[in-house]
Amino acid sequence: MYFESYFAQFGKKPADYYHLIRLDPSYRVVFGENDLVDVPAQMEALRDLFDSVEPGSSKQLDAFLKQAAYKYQVGIQEFVYKPSRSVTEFIDPRLLISAIRMDVFQSFYTHVRRFFKHPKILQLMEFPVLFLGAVPQNTPALYSLMNYADISLGTWYPMGGMHKIVEGMTQFAEEKGVTFNYNCEVTGIDVIDRQARRIITNKGTFDAAVVVAGADYHHVESQLLEKGQQSYSEEYWNKRVLAPSSLIFYVGVNKRLQGLRHHNLFFDADFGLHAQEIYETPQWPTEPLFYVSAPSVTDPAVAPQGCENLFILIPVAPALADSEEVREKYYQVVMDRLEKLTGQSIREAVVYKRSYAHRDFVGDYHAFKGNAYGLANTLMQTAILKPSLKSRKVDNLFYTGQLTVPGPGVPPSLISGQVVAGEVVKEFG
Repeated sequence: MYFESYFAQFGKKPADYYHLIRLDPSYRVVFGENDLVDVPAQMEALRDLFDSVEPGSSKQLDAFLKQAAYKYQVGIQEFVYKPSRSVTEFIDPRLLISAIRMDVFQSFYTHVRRFFKHPKILQLMEFPVLFLGAVPQNTPALYSLMNYADISLGTWYPMGGMHKIVEGMTQFAEEKGVTFNYNCEVTGIDVIDRQARRIITNKGTFDAAVVVAGADYHHVESQLLEKGQQSYSEEYWNKRVLAPSSLIFYVGVNKRLQGLRHHNLFFDADFGLHAQEIYETPQWPTEPLFYVSAPSVTDPAVAPQGCENLFILIPVAPALADSEEVREKYYQVVMDRLEKLTGQSIREAVVYKRSYAHRDFVGDYHAFKGNAYGLANTLMQTAILKPSLKSRKVDNLFYTGQLTVPGPGVPPSLISGQVVAGEVVKEFG
């Protein structure tokens, strides 16, 4: 796993900074009223579950995961850590053979149907790719590696919440001599003779030898650099295919709820229609699938005693008109279904509610078109076809994060920082 390998480089391990537990069941999938499945963490129990839904599918699961394991191992070891600055990085017969074995040129939709037939299993296997930026028909089968990570490596939770990972990595960085300047927004980059010399912020100016921009790539190019210093035109950015944005509700409930696990996927609506309304005909979804996290089921520290802490997420298309009226409409839609499917009243017990969507992603993170995840992982936006991690116009300016290589998601975005660090050392010592 990424975090283990990261800390191990410095003789550390995640347990030095936060406590992880494996969730079992990994998550609950709700297909309708009185129709749900708890996905077990243990492989033998999972094989039994698959056979109960589609007789004989456990053997297919074994074969599917064997292929997915190869993709995960090769993808992490040979592809993900490449800076993707030149096609010559990939001129290696071993990599070409690996690319073919990893089904880079086959769709996830076709691939998964070679193994499974039952619609519930297909939904279960296809849901992770919903966040990659394309419908399963247009997503490379390479990304079955996500199923391997989910099923074989397990679903883990840092006690105290995800921010414990942030706190741990911050503590570790400070131990290594890193200084953080908080609430210090960068407002410009002063470039002289193709060199970024100074960083201008709302709290003063900082001299720079090398600049690594972890902010939104498009924002840095369009707002922090002067005209003519951009690597990519506005037309280029507008042609990029983005992964989804999200409509999120943070909800505090003054009672304990029944029928929820830590992670809950609500598949009681048409998966295909929702995916189409994210990627093919971008619009607010007709009848959305949604995800509910209830960390207080696992961790009593994240909610007052006798209460519940809910995080509700609807994946939606980026660049949609985002109003309070729209948010409230979908809050009521989700709550109607959540109450119906769990057989209890919830709204009357809500004591805290906050929504978060496109406007917030733009306001807080300058996220391009209000995206939540970055560029879509399509074949034409892979490796050297993504925005480069190094500026073409400023010789000491590098980029990390979800809009460059290797791609969206927490581990890939962090890996981009490691890759850039290696490039900086190679060029500047």
